[in-house]
Amino acid sequence: MDQQVRTILFNIAGLLILIGAVSHFFHWIAAPYLFALGAAGYAVSYLTIQTKEMDFRNRRLHRFNIIAGLLMIFASGLMFKGGNEWVICLTIAAILQMYTAFVASKQEKK
Repeated sequence: MDQQVRTILFNIAGLLILIGAVSHFFHWIAAPYLFALGAAGYAVSYLTIQTKEMDFRNRRLHRFNIIAGLLMIFASGLMFKGGNEWVICLTIAAILQMYTAFVASKQEKK
């Protein structure tokens, strides 16, 4: 997948995740579907990244991103059940994403 297409997919998926999560609290019927589409787009954007040229640390961080994407897909499944357990999965995914972002930016500065 082309880098530009992956970036557009990632941005749209992020917006869908945000809209789906916020609209779930207003009990909008389409909220789980938007969240699921966003989570799937997010996971696909990370699963299509080539890792052959990455060093060990970047591969590890990339695996954290993949795990975060899978947790978001799992959260969307819990969102369809109607409870609030999906928030826990989304929080764990967000913590993994923040860790990855901070470590990756710290590594780029070196």
